[in-house]
Amino acid sequence: MIVKDDRVVLIKRTRDGEVYYVFPGGGIEAGETAETAAEREAFEELGVRVSIRELFKEVEYNGRQSFFLAEVIEGEIGTGDGEEFTDPERKRGTYEPMWVPLDRLGGIDVRPREVAEALLVPVTPRNLSNS
Repeated sequence: MIVKDDRVVLIKRTRDGEVYYVFPGGGIEAGETAETAAEREAFEELGVRVSIRELFKEVEYNGRQSFFLAEVIEGEIGTGDGEEFTDPERKRGTYEPMWVPLDRLGGIDVRPREVAEALLVPVTPRNLSNS
């Protein structure tokens, strides 16, 4: 999760006539830790290299998922070239990375919901500074 200036990066998904938002991420490949998978997925889905700062939350949602706060160290959001963007045969809808103001999270369909709600709780500067 990349949070900066009261905004978070989400991926707007349109699939089977449904519009919803997800946090960037994906599966862990053989030999990866959850942290290295998060770094790889940030590059593939967003086009940025990140430094993992800390574990934000773990939830059960389509299996056990870990959400980390990360800081962009290189690249530009929206320049990812993972298979989500390059494989037309996937037929899994559209992916649109974007910055979303934190105060909008309550009014949109963000999945998993409990992670979005955790971002709405007042957080300490430790959690969000320089991220």
